[in-house]
Order: sequence, then structure tokens, then C-alpha cells
Amino acid sequence: VTRKGNSTNLLGNAISIGSTMPSVELVDSGTMKSVDLSQEKGKILFLSIVPSIDTKVCEEQTHYLGEKGDHLPPNVERITISRDTPFAHRRFAEEAKLTDIRYLSDYREGRFGLATGLLTEDLRLLARSIIIIDQTGIVRYIQVVPEQTHLPDMEKAFASANSLAK
Repeated sequence: VTRKGNSTNLLGNAISIGSTMPSVELVDSGTMKSVDLSQEKGKILFLSIVPSIDTKVCEEQTHYLGEKGDHLPPNVERITISRDTPFAHRRFAEEAKLTDIRYLSDYREGRFGLATGLLTEDLRLLARSIIIIDQTGIVRYIQVVPEQTHLPDMEKAFASANSLAK
């Protein structure tokens, strides 16, 4: 991937469509409890992955998920993941009035980033991406944005989540 035209490598083991979500702990920013997405079955998980919630493009992506993702069926859980601290997530959610999204943090050691192949080598942030996981824990959609200053195709991701929900 690139950031403002400068290349950076992605570290870890890239997940692919058809694979299961790797078992890795994230911190739920609302409860401060550990969460393992590989154990969450029965609903569709829409993972909006951002480098840092406090940047303009990440904020725009999260607003898009929160405001335009309201039309998604109730069995689609919208989740924002970054390496920001849970405290930064909570502050952002309250200030942006986007409390209907679940925020998960990979701030400790970047294990989620390594387990999914989305940890950037230079800044050790997560690469901007979307992952959609079906009700059985299988990855059904992935978009890793090639240029990190651009938004993912949220409408295409919404369509993918909607088709899984039928």
C-alpha cells in the first residue's frame, strides 16, 4: 500500500476470502474487555479498519459507516478497528455522536494487524480496509485500500453485507 504516494509494506499473514477470521484479542473500547472476533458467530461483522480515528480520512470513513450504514439489516454489526487507545475511541464516538458503532482497539501489540496482514511496517498502524465476515466466521469480502489517504468503496461493502444478510 501507499500513503501519499510512498510505499509501505504490510506485515503479518494476509487473510483471504473464504478463510476463517484468525483468533486474536482486541479490546472493546466501550467495556475495556477482551474480544475475539473469531468467536462471534450468528451475525455478520462489518469491519471498518482505519489507521487512526483522529485523522480526516479515518473520521470520514467512520462517519460514513455510522451515518450511511444505518440502512444495513439488524444482523449486521458495524465495527471500527484501529490501533488507537480505547479512550480515544470513546472520545471520538461521543464527540461525533456515533455511539451505535462498536469500537475495537488493537493498541496493545498490533496482534490483529499481524494476524490479518494489515499492520503497516512504517508507522505500525493498520492499513485502511474493509472486511466482512459471515454468520459462521468466514471472511466473505475484503478491500485493502491501495492508497491509504483514499476511502474504501463503502457502497460496494454495504452491498456485500446486504447480500449476506438475505
